Amino acid sequence: MARPVPLPLLLAAVCLVAATAAGGADAAVRKTTAVGVYELRKGDFSVRVTNWGAVIMSVVLPDSRGKLADVVLGYDTVAEYVDSSTYFGALVGRVANRIAKARFVLDGKAYHLYQNDGKNTLHGGHRGFSNVTWTVKEHVGGGDAPYITLYYHSFDGEQGFPGALDVYVTYQLSGPYVLSVHMNATAVGKATPVNLAQHSYWNLGGAGSGDILGNTVQLFASRYTPVDAELIPTGQVAPVAGTPYDLRAPTPVGARVHRVTGGLSKKGATIYGFDINYAVDGDDAHALRRVAVVRDGKSGRSLELWANQPGVQFYTGNFLTADVKGKGGKAYGQYGALCLETQGFPDAVNHPNFPSVIVRPGQVYKHEMVYKFSF
Repeated sequence: MARPVPLPLLLAAVCLVAATAAGGADAAVRKTTAVGVYELRKGDFSVRVTNWGAVIMSVVLPDSRGKLADVVLGYDTVAEYVDSSTYFGALVGRVANRIAKARFVLDGKAYHLYQNDGKNTLHGGHRGFSNVTWTVKEHVGGGDAPYITLYYHSFDGEQGFPGALDVYVTYQLSGPYVLSVHMNATAVGKATPVNLAQHSYWNLGGAGSGDILGNTVQLFASRYTPVDAELIPTGQVAPVAGTPYDLRAPTPVGARVHRVTGGLSKKGATIYGFDINYAVDGDDAHALRRVAVVRDGKSGRSLELWANQPGVQFYTGNFLTADVKGKGGKAYGQYGALCLETQGFPDAVNHPNFPSVIVRPGQVYKHEMVYKFSF
């Protein structure tokens, strides 16, 4: 569980920024470290972002009847994100997902990380990239392709990781009902593992509208990485054929969610649901490939995800509980959303057979995502 930044400090920072970065739809805001909320708008399609954790706070678009709804889980205020361990909408890193026993060896040297998931490291440690203030480099809220670019400098040794890292993310409304995410990171001084992920929770019926068990999901992945009871990969890359993890054809989430295990509760009880990495099909590891399609029959909304990463973590909100209250005070509940986190393979630093996530000094890590919505 992440350690929150003291709330008074955050609230003081928020007060430095006008609500929703007001100043006109086409106004540009350049370089600020004050915490605020920034809107991107293209007709009736809009996205709100905060530079706390590079979080996507809302994604609003119509359904098949023209009714607008926010389709990502989250909170009403930035302050609520600080005191949360859900990772709603955050950009997670330096290394997303789990690292076994919070350690790895790189170039003959052992590195020990912060343990924040039992004895393992999850999403970069207790103060990962989701728990820091990013610098707003540029924000253009309207026009043909509204965007915001955020920057974070991760120092050498942060959370135990070697070398400094310069990280950028750009969120852009790049077309009609298209949200693009461009991430890049440059290693400075030392080689380091880098695996960034966008951790939005999607409910195409609208945040707080109920569970996603009726959604159909199709994953363009014929292999997956099996895990142990702590959700650490075993090192295998196994075919999905003949297993409940086979989602190559459109499949209702509810038809499979109770046939797969997604970890253990704090009391040791089995939690059912998907929380697993898939190996995305395609020969060119750096090419933009279709990853997933999600459809919500009630609203008519669909999401098609493209990315250039070797893996995608499919998570069905197994650990969401009724006491997790979000926007408007709504309780989200178990299976209240799903996540599609494109990524390098989890614990790749400890599995030489997995695609490498090591970035050498001067090299640039690039992660591209494209969300295409329809209704």
